[in-house]
Amino acid sequence: MKLEVGGNFYHVEVRNPEKPETLVFLHGFTGSTKTWHSVSEKWTDAKIVLIDLIGHGASSSPEELKAYSMERQLEDLDALFDQLALDNFTLVGYSMGGRTALAYACNYPERLTRLVLESASPGLDSEQARKDRRTNDARLAERIVTGGLVNFVDAWENIELFASQKELPERVQQSVREERLAQNPLGLANSLHGMGTGAQQSYWQELKGLNVPVLLVTGRLDVKFEAIAQKMLEQLPNAVHKTIDAGHAIHVEKPAEFATIVREYLSLNYQGGKS
Repeated sequence: MKLEVGGNFYHVEVRNPEKPETLVFLHGFTGSTKTWHSVSEKWTDAKIVLIDLIGHGASSSPEELKAYSMERQLEDLDALFDQLALDNFTLVGYSMGGRTALAYACNYPERLTRLVLESASPGLDSEQARKDRRTNDARLAERIVTGGLVNFVDAWENIELFASQKELPERVQQSVREERLAQNPLGLANSLHGMGTGAQQSYWQELKGLNVPVLLVTGRLDVKFEAIAQKMLEQLPNAVHKTIDAGHAIHVEKPAEFATIVREYLSLNYQGGKS
């Protein structure tokens, strides 16, 4: 379905609408609702809501850059949740979608019952690091617009972060590639400018005050985000960290294991403690 917020349209998919428990999934950069299909099929006993973030998938890719700010995205998501009559739900986010989910939880904690962050971070904690990242993201955005989507995807799928995906079956690799190639170049470029890690504020200082139960999931081969998750675990008052033998995109590489870990976390109804 398409829902309108502030003049832009968001593509939303809802499965098992009659179920009382709700999970909302947010994809990563160059992703869409499609990335969650194999995982969400594992849930027949909960309402599943999949959303294409601004500039991605079948959602709007406006020219106006301010539509892509993290603050605006959070406001749009909250408006979407109002339209969908969602409260007391679990928010699941991967990578960029994980940063977005964490930012949402820090701003609207009363709406959530659980937060699941896959290969995610609270952003960069120094202004110099954010400035450097903005410079790099601006170069990448320019490459997307001037060099074309195929050129960008050819390079993007070969970065070290996704090295472990080379071991996946050809059909899975092709599916991921097709999802990336289906994106709007302007939407991706503007997303980098507005919602990139360098553009968003750091949420490191917000972690100690976030009382929403959090499940951190990282891949053993993703050393950078394993370390970030461990650092987050020390700050969050009610968090659990689980590691899967995979790389950055765990839900793509090990969808069944990812679904099992999330389901077990929700069913065990963690109220505190760290493991």
